Amino acid sequence: MTVESTIKYGIGQVTLGPAGINPNWILEGNPIARNKLLSQSADGAATSYIWDCTAGRFNWFYDVDETIYLIEGGVVVKDVTGIARRLSAGDTIFFPAGTRAEWHVEDYIRKVAFCRVPLPRPVVLAKRVYRFLKRLVGNGGSANTAPAMFQSN
Repeated sequence: MTVESTIKYGIGQVTLGPAGINPNWILEGNPIARNKLLSQSADGAATSYIWDCTAGRFNWFYDVDETIYLIEGGVVVKDVTGIARRLSAGDTIFFPAGTRAEWHVEDYIRKVAFCRVPLPRPVVLAKRVYRFLKRLVGNGGSANTAPAMFQSN
């Protein structure tokens, strides 16, 4: 009997497939986007992707929470208030579900994206009440919500 490891190695060395940008979102140029799903949580609420794109300017509408880490290249991101910020390799940014941003890729960009489907508001409220009650009765420990592997003793 063989046992398959659940840990996946070499996921950074992937072949990306077409991931077209909605034509209605493109404002300028002919940006060509590609991606590859790297991982997905058992419940399907969290995913990670490698994504790249050539030059162009386009809107992006976020239907999930997305945290990105830029691996290569750069982009100017403008939020709905008109504030623009230049991002380059090594930068991170968080886009909450329901937001929109204008992306201006001047040459090329490659990123890793960590996506999460947000919990419905009633579930978030229930979790907050539960944590509060645990702290109130003394069974909740500290308010630190980081996973145990990231907490210091």
